[in-house]
Amino acid sequence: MTAASPNSPTDIADILAFYASAGVDKALEDAPVNRFAEAALKAVERAPAPAGPPREEKAPERQAASPGLDASNVPDAPTRTISATAAIPDEAQAALARQMATSASTLEELRQRMAAFDGCNLKATAKNLVFADGNPEAAVMLVGEAPGRDEDIEGLPFVGRSGRLLDRMLAAIGLDRTSVYIANVIPWRPPGNRTPTPHETEICRPFIERQIELVNPKVLVNLGGPSAKTLLKTSEGILRLRGNWRVHTTASGTAIPAMPTLHPAYLLRTPAHKKLAWRDFLEVKAKLRALS
Repeated sequence: MTAASPNSPTDIADILAFYASAGVDKALEDAPVNRFAEAALKAVERAPAPAGPPREEKAPERQAASPGLDASNVPDAPTRTISATAAIPDEAQAALARQMATSASTLEELRQRMAAFDGCNLKATAKNLVFADGNPEAAVMLVGEAPGRDEDIEGLPFVGRSGRLLDRMLAAIGLDRTSVYIANVIPWRPPGNRTPTPHETEICRPFIERQIELVNPKVLVNLGGPSAKTLLKTSEGILRLRGNWRVHTTASGTAIPAMPTLHPAYLLRTPAHKKLAWRDFLEVKAKLRALS
């Protein structure tokens, strides 16, 4: 048997499909480029020189002694402060998020407040707010971590490969998107599909907690470790958490049974664990029957 040619159209299509599902949307150069340094240098070049008497030229000896220094590195060169365009997350923004989330009395009001909220830097790089999909009157609410590339483009959660797998998982227990409600802990796509920082998660936490409270489902399904850890206030890994009923308690004191399970994206990478998720969804089906 001969190895497949990496240059064949089939192999190239498979590679491109893998990159797209992983959130790759830009090609990289062969050598790493420090974009921050480039932006800083451009800002220095554009900034006006400080007022004052003209500076004396450097002595030739000094220039020769430091051939690798440019104007920004010479000790007595003019210095300028370069301000960042994005705000640094702080407790005040987290407090504002809590206030805005608490004041929303309906899901539509909550969506409007989230769209107006500028305290999370992820919003600056995302194309769309990914609020929710499905039936807000449903008995089951599923919560993932954050939108991916396809979700960011369409403004809906779980619409890519992970979404198609989730649809099949729901259909296996007699559910579909008209009988469940789907959201994410983070409503904006992190750039490059990176993992959200703990501070970004904490800023967005009040919104998803209020969303759960307003939907008030009979059963909550946490898709993946980040969702389970955030909403169930635990540090345990998802492989230890999954398959065991937990409780999510809303701000008003309502206790909602919660089933942590494996994220569809993880199952695409590790198909051998689909049987574990299948068992978890059977538990959800049994719980719904018991509560009805």
